[in-house]
Amino acid sequence: MNIVLCGFMGCGKTTVGKILAQQLDFAFVDMDAYIEEKAGMRVSDIFALQGEPAFRRMEAEACRALSERSGLVIATGGGALMQPENRQTLAAGGVIVLIEVRPETVAQRLRGDDSRPLLAGADTAKEKENRIRELMEKRLPTYRQAAVLVVDGNRPARQVAAEIGCACKFYIDK
Repeated sequence: MNIVLCGFMGCGKTTVGKILAQQLDFAFVDMDAYIEEKAGMRVSDIFALQGEPAFRRMEAEACRALSERSGLVIATGGGALMQPENRQTLAAGGVIVLIEVRPETVAQRLRGDDSRPLLAGADTAKEKENRIRELMEKRLPTYRQAAVLVVDGNRPARQVAAEIGCACKFYIDK
């Protein structure tokens, strides 16, 4: 059984995931880092050199490979659950948890971060926040549909991890 963290970029999947994995004595896997290691290049370089479709294929492959394992806390990429097959694959091997945050929280957390391919071209803080809102409107309904549990990610990471750990204990103990 795995715990699969989903949510918008900057919601805290990696930070919360590391804390949660430590609390549960699970291994932590950041899906984007996993893909980067397999591809031998950064996600932003995959997008730039091979395009988003190539990245999404790598992402689907990562979902399949990680779902075959157990005892993982997986921090998915922001777009991983937008593909129905990825949602099905990840749900079959674990419990999907949505870390939901406000657009303002994401904008604040990503201030100065130029590594996000889907925010490329948004030069001002206002443009970035508008792009974040636009993407969130598209993605949140899918995240909510896929998730078994939704937690408020606007709080400190330790609080979020503790809530997820307590709520997921039922699934782990099965």
